[in-house]
Amino acid sequence: MTGRKWHDSARERWDDNAGSWHSRSVQMWTEGSRKDIVPFIMRNVPSGSSLADLGCGDGFGSFLLNSKGYDVTGMDLSEKMVEFAKKQERKGLNFLQGDLSSPPFEKGEFDAVMMINSLEWTQDPLEALRKASDIIKVDGRLCIGILGPTAHPRENSLPRLHGEDVICNTMMPWELEKLAADNGMVKEDEAWVFKKGVPSKLIENLSLELKQALTFMTLFMFRKTLNGGVR
Repeated sequence: MTGRKWHDSARERWDDNAGSWHSRSVQMWTEGSRKDIVPFIMRNVPSGSSLADLGCGDGFGSFLLNSKGYDVTGMDLSEKMVEFAKKQERKGLNFLQGDLSSPPFEKGEFDAVMMINSLEWTQDPLEALRKASDIIKVDGRLCIGILGPTAHPRENSLPRLHGEDVICNTMMPWELEKLAADNGMVKEDEAWVFKKGVPSKLIENLSLELKQALTFMTLFMFRKTLNGGVR
């Protein structure tokens, strides 16, 4: 699939899903699979920092971060998602349409970047990772959430095994760690989101690899080193 076709297909997919996503967004961010993300950001990125939310969807996560004192700029590929997001704009909270493969920001513009389940929706995750790193200041933070092995939405990449075009590049947690490390990023923190009904006692003593293997989503916090950024 060409870059233009991937871009258009992904945009159309999320335009079509915007209404459904928006109807579930508040629940996901306050009670569901995304409820731990804002606390994860808060323990790693100082309040008052400038933050880009790349792949912000309807912007509710950006809104929550702004409520905690962050200066947030949200960006999404979908026009319809951005329409929902813009209804929440206020001081320190802005939204625009853009592509992760070429985010419309200056080098070193932000203290931090957040990408939650958005890196997988790029044709070239490595290039998107480099572009995200490029807009962060040296020693800035990059928070990435990727779908874990138990996440049902990973089925979006399954058709590739039939030789069909897909617009979702799922990856294992260790693969993202390797990409980040090879591109000047140091892992500073990690958290795991498990499916409902998984007792904490079952996982608290497991190794890192086994925790990652059981996740619905893995959250990483990377720090950009002097050598990070676009190659």
